[in-house]
Amino acid sequence: MQTTQTKKDRSRLVPLTYPAKMIAKQYQNLIQNELNHATYLFLTLLVASLQVLKQVKLERLAEALPLPILFESRRKKLQRFLKLEALNIETLWFPCVTALLDEFFTPGERLYVAIDRTSWGCINILMVSLIYHHRAWPIYWTLLNKKGSSDLAEQQTVLSPSLDLLSDYVAVVLGDRELCSPKLGKWSPLLTPVPY
Repeated sequence: MQTTQTKKDRSRLVPLTYPAKMIAKQYQNLIQNELNHATYLFLTLLVASLQVLKQVKLERLAEALPLPILFESRRKKLQRFLKLEALNIETLWFPCVTALLDEFFTPGERLYVAIDRTSWGCINILMVSLIYHHRAWPIYWTLLNKKGSSDLAEQQTVLSPSLDLLSDYVAVVLGDRELCSPKLGKWSPLLTPVPY
């Protein structure tokens, strides 16, 4: 007798009316302008599923997506979605960051930006974040295809688009000892040296 493993259907975890509330209204129009309608709807379902599950495992997300298709079809649809060229930081996230900057800051204001590298198992990520009220808003990030510390070129690569986005403000970049290179400090005219 042959047995087949069946996946639990967790799609009832995310009610169909819930997803629209998961993306802030000020971002909805920005994102809708960049994605076609079907892709935008799938993104809202995915964001809602992530919020409910609090996990990023592909299998669990596929189980939770409230779509009237088989589990394997949901998993493949999710994989295809994550490979879309339209899903990139510059076209989707930068307009949202710009909207946040316009809402909370005035041009010329001093902004504190943190650059930090962290590792999650085999994932090594270098991230630039804006510090606001003891919170860090991610601006730009990149995955490093190696273990260990970042080098000057990688730091410049992740800082450059972030500082371009903040060109109307005075950016103070904060970093730990991995990022204390004098070459990095002298690299961009947009960086403001702050004595300690």
